[in-house]
Amino acid sequence: MTTSILRAGRVALVTGGNKGIGLAIVRGLAMQGLTVLLGARSQTAGRTAAESLEGDVRPVLLDVTNQDQVDAVAAMVETEFGKLDVLVNNAGVNTLTFHSMDQLPKPTEETVEDIRNVYEVNVFAVVRMMNAFLPLLMKADVPRVVNVTSKRGSLGEAGAWVGEPSMVYSSSKTALNALTAHYAREFAGTKLKINGAAPGHVATAFNNFRGTRTPDEGATVAVRLATLGPDGPTGTVYEDDVRLAW
Repeated sequence: MTTSILRAGRVALVTGGNKGIGLAIVRGLAMQGLTVLLGARSQTAGRTAAESLEGDVRPVLLDVTNQDQVDAVAAMVETEFGKLDVLVNNAGVNTLTFHSMDQLPKPTEETVEDIRNVYEVNVFAVVRMMNAFLPLLMKADVPRVVNVTSKRGSLGEAGAWVGEPSMVYSSSKTALNALTAHYAREFAGTKLKINGAAPGHVATAFNNFRGTRTPDEGATVAVRLATLGPDGPTGTVYEDDVRLAW
């Protein structure tokens, strides 16, 4: 990976930032001197999470499936900061959000409703966030977008489908990787860099704490991609220092 840029006066927004990997990303960026807007669907959860961290961390009410809330945060960022330096699209759901672990559906048991529920957050909401915040990102000197993805979304990475992968969750991350590549292609040659961060198998409530890594370990790659220097990559997906063949 490449050297990082200077971070003084930079503003980041992290969706789903009040717990798990999102909270660890917020912590990592705040420790490096960024002002971090911690997005949370609950004002209480966001405030509690922000107060647990050191640095300039500010909670914002943000449900990424709610256009009014997305627009309100974008307007606030425009008024208070005039630009956004870093957008981390971390908010996500998986099959466990809607099914118990012992009742995970097989591909042939999935329904359109299951797919819609997961894609609404993992895919469609990223488009909503990009549409709302791209104008503010382009006002920054060194704008960065990080989409938190998963090795489960890879169609070519060895070991990506070990165990019992969920068709809905895995395919939503494949779609997210495709969005990352398409956005990066449109902005190739500009100052904006857009990459995917795969945190690995992290122990969080997201997977009933079955992971083998800590949230801080999983967040490291997202923090690094959020602070890439001008010679850094774009349109890629990384897990730690390894570029994935998604």
